[in-house]
Amino acid sequence: MGVLFKHHRFREAGEIPNVNNVERFGTPHHSLFTTSKVFTLHRRISITDDQEQVVYQAQTKFPSLHDKTDITDASGKPVAHIERKFFTLHERHFVTMADGRNFELSNELFHLVRDITNIEGLGWQLRGNILGLNFELYDSDGSIVAVISQKMLSLHDKYCVDIYRPEQESAVAAILITLQHMIRDRESAAGSGSSSSPSSGG
Repeated sequence: MGVLFKHHRFREAGEIPNVNNVERFGTPHHSLFTTSKVFTLHRRISITDDQEQVVYQAQTKFPSLHDKTDITDASGKPVAHIERKFFTLHERHFVTMADGRNFELSNELFHLVRDITNIEGLGWQLRGNILGLNFELYDSDGSIVAVISQKMLSLHDKYCVDIYRPEQESAVAAILITLQHMIRDRESAAGSGSSSSPSSGG
């Protein structure tokens, strides 16, 4: 269990920081956790703190060709708006922050070992592995901003993000929500591809 905990970094609220993260980056300033309500007409994601208090809420309009998502804080104040660019070779999402910042996530597709997502407008980069369920967010200087981990085999699509730059919390939250959408898009595309393949049976 110790080896699994070291290499798979997801943890629940109230548990100690992952030992791998602490060894590499130091103790995070704080952490946030997400849970998706996957069986609602409007897809909702709640982002909570270590005390399981809601910090942000994300809601996606359905049906929506461009996967339009709005993020608000606990009081309902707008934080960010996310839209997916359609008809592109790269997985690309646009993020407009309420504080005036604009950036987009563009995935360098088909890396066999690691996924690299460039965050244009911030100069940041998200590096990780969808199969390994772990991601690291770096700024333009190569310094760690946050570490994101997904829970294995969860019906509610749970994530944990350890934040090392607390002043960037709202941008990290928007990137976290966008990442979840990108992963779901890829899973849906993979499912569609496999279902449309000819059956090998007679």
